Amino acid sequence: MKHRVSGRKLGRTSAHRLATLRNLSTELFRRERIRTTLMKAKELRPFAERLITMSKRETLHARRLVLRDIHDSGVVSKMFDTLSSRYAQRPGGYTRIIKLGPRRGDAAEMAFIELVGAELQAKAPAAPADKGAGEKGAGKGEPKAKADKKAKPPKDKDDAAKKAARGKAAARPKTESKGKAKATGTTRKVGGSGS
Repeated sequence: MKHRVSGRKLGRTSAHRLATLRNLSTELFRRERIRTTLMKAKELRPFAERLITMSKRETLHARRLVLRDIHDSGVVSKMFDTLSSRYAQRPGGYTRIIKLGPRRGDAAEMAFIELVGAELQAKAPAAPADKGAGEKGAGKGEPKAKADKKAKPPKDKDDAAKKAARGKAAARPKTESKGKAKATGTTRKVGGSGS
């Protein structure tokens, strides 16, 4: 019976399990979407959501409590600056798990775990960059001088490939044996029963 037993052991000791959850949550907050096994994602979800709730308090004590689990100060500052304002009006449910199916090697169930609203944040910076490119007229936000350099036709690639092939052919050692040699330059032993 599994009464009043919470959490999965994940085949680890308690210290290793805590280190795994800390590392996964650090990468989740840094990248906002990670791919892991389904069981790790289900264990990570309450751990990460507790940290986000703590970061919404924006006090020194809360920052120190988050730093106890997230050892990267850049990620902690991102949590207190951007993530806490993103989820200020949200009472919970900061993460989403998307099942991917079994992994090829060992058939472990895989899943994406991502922060809710990350897809909106990823699309927002792309729009201003495209508008800036149209104003300059060079293409993809580059100055006109750089765009002109790219417009020149490239050198003849066939000549470079021929020179490289000649250099390889000259560097290849020629070996001879009693039998016929293959076209690749390797030797082949002919006949004989182990003499």
